[in-house]
Amino acid sequence: MRNIFLFIRRYIVFLSFLVLQALSLWFLFRYNRSHRAKGLGMANEVTGWVSTQYNKLEDFVRMNAENKRVQKQNDSLRNLLLSNFIKSDTSVLMTRDSLPYDTLGHYRQYYWRDAQVVYNTVNSDKNYVQINRGSQDGIKDDMGVFSSNGGLVGKVVNTSEHFSQVMSILHVQNNVDAVLRKTGNAGRIAWDGKDPNFLIMTRIAKSDSAVKGDTIVTGRFSQSYPPGKLIGTVADVINDKSTNFITLKIKPVANFGTLQQVSVVENLFYNEQMQLNQDTERKLDLKKSTK
Repeated sequence: MRNIFLFIRRYIVFLSFLVLQALSLWFLFRYNRSHRAKGLGMANEVTGWVSTQYNKLEDFVRMNAENKRVQKQNDSLRNLLLSNFIKSDTSVLMTRDSLPYDTLGHYRQYYWRDAQVVYNTVNSDKNYVQINRGSQDGIKDDMGVFSSNGGLVGKVVNTSEHFSQVMSILHVQNNVDAVLRKTGNAGRIAWDGKDPNFLIMTRIAKSDSAVKGDTIVTGRFSQSYPPGKLIGTVADVINDKSTNFITLKIKPVANFGTLQQVSVVENLFYNEQMQLNQDTERKLDLKKSTK
């Protein structure tokens, strides 16, 4: 209490000035119409500015929850796309009632799950993304991972109960089959370990009419990625005079610098397809050994 009185005594002149100034302004705006109108206008501007800044702060705080909600909604809508289903020949094979998409006999091949990025690296030559979904959420090795804007991120290479490790396409050992959407010609995409803003696409013939801005999508023969999903756009066409091929510099659709929300896609026939490949190899090897 003593300090309060000492403070008032020390600044009594300044405090008196503030009180008298406030009182004079109150009289001015209270009994003068023109000044009152200007004062109200100024007060409205100040309160409007404060409200705007408060709303911006509130929107920012709510952004994380809103992003998660939108991501879940996108995954729900993505799961309804016809590209996730294939049509069986029901005249020959019977299908389970839980699988058909509609009366035409379409059944699901791909299923999408949302996830959040825990951490992500871009400065190494072997970069990984860790997500907050693991084996208890149905995540398995070799599942494809895509960003919230639909761009390819990589594929799952290891899982724990609650988390999964994704090999980013910014990993020198990650190779992806891809096609030019415009021409349908296939090639292979990899990262050279230099600039994380660009990928390299090879095995494209010089006869291909690839130009800057062309869209690159996933190929048709991967068990991890649905076909036709975005990878990036052509940023530069490099002509190799010593070969009959060109090299394409690709700008990824996924922004690895700001990666937060992703989607994990499961090929529901992955095990069946891989088992068939293994059985075929064993069968052929057995035939060779019996000759």
